[in-house]
Amino acid sequence: MKLATSYPYYLANKAEAPNEDLVVTNKFTGEPATRVAMADPAAIDRAIGAATEAADPFARWPAYKRQDVLMHCVKRFEERFDELAFSLCIEAGKPIKDSRGEVSRLIDTFRVGAEESVRIGGEVMPLDISERAANYRGMWKRVPIGPCSFISPFNFPLNLAAHKIAPAIAVGCPFVLKPASLTPLGAIIMGEILAETDLPAGAFSILPCRRDGADLFTVDERLKLLSFTGSPGVGWALKAKAGKKKVVLELGGNAAVIVDHDTDVADALDRIITGAFYQSGQSCIGVQRILIHESLYDVVRDGLVAKTKTLVCGDPLNEDTFIGPMISEKEASRLHGWIESAVAAGATLLCGGGREGAMLEPTLLENVSRDQDLCSKEAFGPAAILSPFQDFTAALAEVNDSDFGLQAGVFTRDLYKAQQAWDTLEVGGVIIGDVPSWRVDNMPYGGVKDSGLGREGVRWAIEDMTEPRLMVIRTP
Repeated sequence: MKLATSYPYYLANKAEAPNEDLVVTNKFTGEPATRVAMADPAAIDRAIGAATEAADPFARWPAYKRQDVLMHCVKRFEERFDELAFSLCIEAGKPIKDSRGEVSRLIDTFRVGAEESVRIGGEVMPLDISERAANYRGMWKRVPIGPCSFISPFNFPLNLAAHKIAPAIAVGCPFVLKPASLTPLGAIIMGEILAETDLPAGAFSILPCRRDGADLFTVDERLKLLSFTGSPGVGWALKAKAGKKKVVLELGGNAAVIVDHDTDVADALDRIITGAFYQSGQSCIGVQRILIHESLYDVVRDGLVAKTKTLVCGDPLNEDTFIGPMISEKEASRLHGWIESAVAAGATLLCGGGREGAMLEPTLLENVSRDQDLCSKEAFGPAAILSPFQDFTAALAEVNDSDFGLQAGVFTRDLYKAQQAWDTLEVGGVIIGDVPSWRVDNMPYGGVKDSGLGREGVRWAIEDMTEPRLMVIRTP
């Protein structure tokens, strides 16, 4: 299988190729893989104008037509499954098994969007709460918020774009999407499939661009919502510039998992290895901090080290590969530096720690002080740290001792401890009996503190992309 020599962008539903300025590299070899058209500020302005013009026609579309578009996408994603997985493997360096998994989630997300598109409800509400309102009744419905701006990241370039596109189509919101410049191909292929439908002119644009043009995605007042997934520093800066529009941020984390004394160790080992190292650890809910009850610490530590040493690193197209390259040598060098800094400060390197270019070995450490970047910041790569605990309540407090709060995992068989974790942990989601890295695409997903604002998951994104509109009826 091969990539095309070049790819267009999509402006107001149509492919345009004014240039081939964006070089997309094979993240494993570092060699150019293909080229993609880049949008300039004038093209982005045209796209926003087209989305504005499409807002009313799209809002008037009946639910069955929106559902038909989403189901067309599901069908075509299934037909182009291998192509989507291959392009993802090349442009992101994601192991082929993980790439196939992401295509499956892309399909799930659009299917859920199709289901939700025909059940966006409202409510009839009594207003006769006092004598003066005795002859009044109300009802409300949800209406599309209008043109939306989406900025998606490199690590899940298919599914995290899908979590913006599918709900927008489900409710009838035109959108402009900026995919990550490092991984634009999946979004471009999605645009190619959307262009096969009869969406209103201007309903979608998918525009790779440089940062100078990307400002329009944030500051243009014609856009009514900005949904950004990426780093906390960039996300909060965009919110500060977004003006009056609604903002949804899905940002980073340094997710923790607690392994209590009653845990099935064999099960936990398998899940923690997956949570820490799948797609080379480049997940905002990847396992970064592992808190282990002191009664199990030695056996869990030794088991994790043994399993980590068996992970196959290398070419992501190889079916046996578990660890592929990080997205760039720069990012691998950053994390490698954090590992070396932690060791220099007294941490113990249990395994891994080596780097060659963008390839960083899966790494485990213990005795990492909390002020080290590897503990306090988002690693976003194949590295995790271990620490023992005696008291479950103290372990919960340690999880909360973080600027982030996306998801946390808790291995326990104690119902009361599970409830305590749910009540206590300052995160968007608590996963009992599994790692924080677990996500299914219809659940509310997002974080608190520096991890973001609002929730994704199709039903919850639909709420952000709509506004309640009330009608009151007086009976004389």
